Amino acid sequence: MIQCIAIDDEPLALRQIGSYIDKTPFLELKETFESPLDAITYLQSNKVDLMFVDINMPDLNGMDFVKSLNNPPKIIFTTAYSEYALEGFKVDAIDYLLKPIDYAAFLKASLKAEKWFSIQQKPKEELKSDNDFLFIKSEYKIVRIKIEDIKYVEGMREYIRIHLVNDKPIMTLLSMKAMEKQLDEKDFMRVHRSYIVNLKKITTIERNRIIFDKVYIPISEQHKEKFQEFIGKNFLS
Repeated sequence: MIQCIAIDDEPLALRQIGSYIDKTPFLELKETFESPLDAITYLQSNKVDLMFVDINMPDLNGMDFVKSLNNPPKIIFTTAYSEYALEGFKVDAIDYLLKPIDYAAFLKASLKAEKWFSIQQKPKEELKSDNDFLFIKSEYKIVRIKIEDIKYVEGMREYIRIHLVNDKPIMTLLSMKAMEKQLDEKDFMRVHRSYIVNLKKITTIERNRIIFDKVYIPISEQHKEKFQEFIGKNFLS
């Protein structure tokens, strides 16, 4: 169950959202608030997965309320003003519901949230290894990758892009940390928060950058010492 709260200074609108949550099987309504200030107090001691937040409210509008939170729950905004849509997505909102809200639109937005949460619970299941191969979910398919064919891995927020020898890159919803754990540290090294490289595929290094074809991968200060150790062990002078 996705645990929710709803915030709206209009009592009728708040009751409507509350009733929609109650009739949706995978949502659980924990509390409703007519003021975001009351919601802040609640969130300090209660865990919530999803918030339905009105934007136009007195004292503190919904957008500023969300921005004020450290590690806020996921958000679906509700408002009568369409001009806030772009700003809503800038704070990583799952969706944006324009009032008056019918249940069909509410359910569609809620299903987006359910899909997001189900994906977050699966990353560890999407990466399987038998030492020589990785099985990775990409675009609704399970793809088998030979580990030795990986040139480098590129981090892209929630996703990673796996760059291969003689094949197109593969995107998957996975963290760099999870990928790093699956790769043998004798052959692969994290050289930057956004890059893991196959040490066996390195042919050229220039000014603290690894060059793969026309791609320049930076070696960050945090990882420079470990990388230089690797170079020193294999350097012929």
